[in-house]
Amino acid sequence: MDAKLPIRMLHDRLLVALDTEAGDRRSSGGIVIPATAAMGRRLGWARVEAVGSQVRAVEVGDRVLFDPEDRAEVEVRGESFILLRERDLHAVASPRIDEGQTGLYL
Repeated sequence: MDAKLPIRMLHDRLLVALDTEAGDRRSSGGIVIPATAAMGRRLGWARVEAVGSQVRAVEVGDRVLFDPEDRAEVEVRGESFILLRERDLHAVASPRIDEGQTGLYL
């Protein structure tokens, strides 16, 4: 693939990058829980990099909550991304909120 070709997402597809904040976590007691620790089914956050023409509730730059087990990974220009459908999202965190809303679309 030519490195200079732009990428246009189709239909209801999203191209997202995993949040760098999604690494190690701390318990309420201050214990560090490594990102590789086995836990129950845990959803993950990612940053939207590109959206298809039929995506309605998400814009580039939003943070989205999704199930990391239901994903397709792709490498573009040496960077790893995840390809999702809009319907596979569980929530959207965005600064575009009205007064009285939480900022999460559930």
